[in-house]
Amino acid sequence: MKNDLDPKLGIESLFRAQQTAFARAPMPDWDTRARHLRALDAMLLSNREAITQAIHADFGNRAANETDLADMLGSHLGIRHALRHGRRWMKPQRRSSGMLLAPARAKLVPQPVGVVGIVVPWNYPLFLAVGPLTGALAAGNRVMIKPSEFTPRFGELFAQLIAKTFAPDHVTVVNGEVDVARAFTSLPFDHLLYTGSTGVGRQVMRAAAENLTPVTLELGGKSPALIGPNARFDEAVDAVVSGKLFNAGQTCVAPDYVLVPRGRAQAFIDRAGALTRKMYPGFSSNTDYTSIISTSHLERLRTLAVDAASRGATLHALTDDASSNQGDSPTRRFAPLIVTGAPDDTAIMREEIFGPLLPLVEYDTFDEALTYINARPRPLAMYLFETDRAKIDAALARTHAGGVTVNDTLLHVACDDLPFGGIGPSGIGAYHGVDGFRTFTHMKPVLIQSRFNLRALVRPPYGKRVAAVVKMFLR
Repeated sequence: MKNDLDPKLGIESLFRAQQTAFARAPMPDWDTRARHLRALDAMLLSNREAITQAIHADFGNRAANETDLADMLGSHLGIRHALRHGRRWMKPQRRSSGMLLAPARAKLVPQPVGVVGIVVPWNYPLFLAVGPLTGALAAGNRVMIKPSEFTPRFGELFAQLIAKTFAPDHVTVVNGEVDVARAFTSLPFDHLLYTGSTGVGRQVMRAAAENLTPVTLELGGKSPALIGPNARFDEAVDAVVSGKLFNAGQTCVAPDYVLVPRGRAQAFIDRAGALTRKMYPGFSSNTDYTSIISTSHLERLRTLAVDAASRGATLHALTDDASSNQGDSPTRRFAPLIVTGAPDDTAIMREEIFGPLLPLVEYDTFDEALTYINARPRPLAMYLFETDRAKIDAALARTHAGGVTVNDTLLHVACDDLPFGGIGPSGIGAYHGVDGFRTFTHMKPVLIQSRFNLRALVRPPYGKRVAAVVKMFLR
């Protein structure tokens, strides 16, 4: 369905309507917020099949089980977590007023920020819309959502389902191309959350800066997997490959490259190939393997592989159908490849891959591996495989990443009680669980003065009295 909103006037009208509605009810109670969350959850569960089919159609092929695991289950569990804990999150928090202000009382009052904008990427279109929406609704806000233009079928369906569940001045979905996205991000939201590429993230931040809009940016980067010298090697390979090939590597926290002890690269390749063929038998027709989202992304992956090979890298096929990567693929299927010997200045070693290409880098010492990670921009995720506690502690202390999973991949994102977010070039801010609630909440400091206080002792005219008070507190 063609979007008939004027990118500037129509979207702004929706935004003003939400501002007006928020002004009428700026502090909804928990029962109201919980009712909205339950309505969202019921909408998802009752339309599960339709949502799965829409996402499948947008990708060209995506297994229903993969959508259930990543999009539907993650969304549902996040809502249930907020329903269990949200009443406690919104209670005022007592703080100390300190000796100088005693007996005044101090507290933090959680207050909804107002109207929240959410820009959703294409790779997990439901989960990355509902996750921040859950936090925003638990915090009592109004919300506008902009899905990706790469998932038009899902975007249209989601807009219809949201419209049936919420009033447009409460939650609304705005679909459209790049011009709509630009108009959307230029609105003076009370908070704007964007998930996507680093390059577009910079544009979003510039647009938000014009309105001094607070932003949460969930970006990406090259997330390393480090297999330590004392790792359970076979389990590590299985975890890396499983995490990499989920959604065909189109995951912001997918392992982007792997550091392995020198001499173990071939063992990694052999194990990875065996596991891939076991997970995706009859690869060319296997429907469990997700297609690449668009022909442009498919061509980008081919270019990365060809460029690396032209610079001396070796491509190792993990299936018997890697030849399909060289020609036209009506299903946009890209067979997974491991890449060894790629120079550091090749595109595959500098850019986020976002697909089923996996470079291996051998190292001699554990310290060398940590130095290699630290020499690169801080990633969204890091995966460490090691059984030696001292090495685990050293890696956690000496490296930076938005989040870490030890002895597995991806799973820290699924923990609703852990914040999800990047650091530096991989993002700003975080959400999920209580951290999502806080992202979309102003923790308003409130001091309640007592009738009996020190005010009369410290006001002019200054002299010995004020000096005595200051001296007492400077001891």
